Amino acid sequence: MPVIKILPHAEYCPDGATLTGAPGTSICEVLLANDIHIEHACDQVCACTTCHVIVREGGRSLSEMEEDEEDMLDRAWGLEPDSRLSCQALLRQQDVTVEIPKYSINHAKEGK
Repeated sequence: MPVIKILPHAEYCPDGATLTGAPGTSICEVLLANDIHIEHACDQVCACTTCHVIVREGGRSLSEMEEDEEDMLDRAWGLEPDSRLSCQALLRQQDVTVEIPKYSINHAKEGK
């Protein structure tokens, strides 16, 4: 099974993590299944950017980005060339390293 290395994030994963996930599983699904509670305000249907991650290594081994994801990423905070929505980035056979950005655009959370 492919390995997902999560770089440290102060809120979601302070020490970083190394997780495994079955091919065809999204990065978001693997994170949530391992108690890394990344935001996913749209319930993983590609209708927000709260699950935005930056793929630092292994991005070519993920599923291809579709137009809906590209359009949605244009709204993401801290967009980088290797940004993906973790709910849309499906694992294949290779390992990946991801960084969860410091901030996301989530009006519901900001209002708390």
